Amino acid sequence: MTSTQAITPPSNGTESWPAFIANHIDVNDVHIRTINDKVHANPELAYEEHQAHDLFVAVLQQLGYAVTPHAHGVETAFSAESGTGGRLVVFNAEYDALPDIGHACGHNLIASSSFAAFLGAAAALKESGQPGRVRLLGTPAEEGGGGKLKLIAAGAYRGAAASLMVHPGPGYLLTTPVRGVAFVRMLANTKFRAYFTGREAHAAMAPWTGVNALDAVCLSYNAVSMLRQQIRPHERIHGVFRAAGDRPNVVPAHCCVEYYVRSDTRANAQALRARVLKCFEGASLATGCELRIEDLNNYADVRPSAALCRAYVDAMEAGTVSYDQPADFLAGSTDMGDVTYECPGLHAAFGIETAEGQGNHTLGFAAAAGTDNSYARAVECGKGMALVAWKVLADDAFAELMTREWEEDMKAAA
Repeated sequence: MTSTQAITPPSNGTESWPAFIANHIDVNDVHIRTINDKVHANPELAYEEHQAHDLFVAVLQQLGYAVTPHAHGVETAFSAESGTGGRLVVFNAEYDALPDIGHACGHNLIASSSFAAFLGAAAALKESGQPGRVRLLGTPAEEGGGGKLKLIAAGAYRGAAASLMVHPGPGYLLTTPVRGVAFVRMLANTKFRAYFTGREAHAAMAPWTGVNALDAVCLSYNAVSMLRQQIRPHERIHGVFRAAGDRPNVVPAHCCVEYYVRSDTRANAQALRARVLKCFEGASLATGCELRIEDLNNYADVRPSAALCRAYVDAMEAGTVSYDQPADFLAGSTDMGDVTYECPGLHAAFGIETAEGQGNHTLGFAAAAGTDNSYARAVECGKGMALVAWKVLADDAFAELMTREWEEDMKAAA
């Protein structure tokens, strides 16, 4: 087959494939809504998403899909697949929440949209009899836990032609009638903890016998702050004190800070990280403290597939999704970036209605993620993703172009 138009229409003869896919998603609204509402009402932290995992497994089994719980050696991951042969498209369902503020990044909406897309694309494959496979992958622990990194290492994306998801963001940054963005860039993120070890002493009786680890972390913090003058506008460095002593009358011997260092590519993030580490090495030398660096998981930059983004814009209602993003619409980093280095990826975004200033990772955003309007937008995006997946599966020329563009982009990234 060379294009989606060449495929025999649905057997009822009265629908186009887009209408068939949208209708099948609508028919399953009660199941999609159940997932959305229960995940939002029961926020669970990274790698603790047992209720969300069990709910997905139960609903998918109820609908007749073969599901692998605890997939790929990750306790709260699952995998469901439909179809045979052909190309494989993976939909990512995130469902972890944030400490204290619940679903303030709207992962219930990500779960809903990917579930809807999977159901729609799976139905089209079954109805058409065309070769191809779709997989709904439960991807826990995006919020700092690197769940997709573990799934990549376990082979969950091996052989995938494409991987798709959408992410909510603050709608007030978009200009009506636009309510979504296809080509969303996100930064690479390298993370580490720095441990300084000095020597305790009584801070009043004999401070000169101590080696102050708190001085070391303060000195490194200030050095990093000065470094920010010389970094690129899109780069970010931010950290917190994780341990800074216990009592004022004891010279602190053990202190720790944790830092995130972000840039536009993995290579540039590593280069900036090397400059940041010089700040810590200098503080160690100046104070006489020993320094130990603990590397945490790193996220690659998101490198969206231009072909998938164009297809997504075409799949959505005309004028409602822009190809490129406004500045800072969905800044930050995600483990979906690493997936885009494994296969062509779509990490589109859609706006939900929040008050100005109530963007991702705020209580206001968590509340907005639970509204009927936000759910409707997630399902709308799910329908668009299903159509993109259908194009990947059924249109050979498009799939070849998508793959060729991605291969060229990987050369550029290297």
